[in-house]
Amino acid sequence: MISINELKFDDKGLIPAIVVDNRTKNVLTLAYMNRESLEISMDKELTCFWSRSRAELWLKGETSGNYQHIVSITADCDMDALVVMVEKDGPACHLGTDSCFTNKLFISDTRSEFDYEGLYKLIEGRKTEKKEGSYTTYLFEKGLDKILKKVGEESTEVIIAAKAQDKPETIYEISDLLYHLMVLMVEAGISLEDVRAELASRHVIDKKVKQEKMT
Repeated sequence: MISINELKFDDKGLIPAIVVDNRTKNVLTLAYMNRESLEISMDKELTCFWSRSRAELWLKGETSGNYQHIVSITADCDMDALVVMVEKDGPACHLGTDSCFTNKLFISDTRSEFDYEGLYKLIEGRKTEKKEGSYTTYLFEKGLDKILKKVGEESTEVIIAAKAQDKPETIYEISDLLYHLMVLMVEAGISLEDVRAELASRHVIDKKVKQEKMT
């Protein structure tokens, strides 16, 4: 562990702090801290910044309720920049978005990464902005009964592949099932965060049960 005295603040007494969602690893915002705000952040375990525009301390969430609970703070090799890992209570951006970084400038056609959030948003888009020839749009147009039928069919396919101990086929069918489940989630208004929260609550309960059995 390093000391705060080892950090190199700039000539205005500031150090850039890159705030990252500890769960998704998405960059949420870039802000600045001075020594006082950094000390407050470590003491309260909540992000506190120095507002350059207002020239005052700014405890994130104090007004909006969107607090950022600090998991860790790490300095770079030059000791002049910080990465702050957080668990957030709400949107990080004052515009109400999950992250301040939403304006894409460039996306590689060959190196783009897959993530569930991206797929979920794509599926949402197929419901709100109908695309001719899109299978996803077709499912939304047919409605809930059709979507539920496909979920049932894909569940059966997973069982058949798994029973046959065919790993490649099982992976293929699980992927189909996950996709159709996400279509159902969008149709039902269930977010990925809703599911994460439920799984997280079960994880805590599971740990407690295991601990009780061990004692």
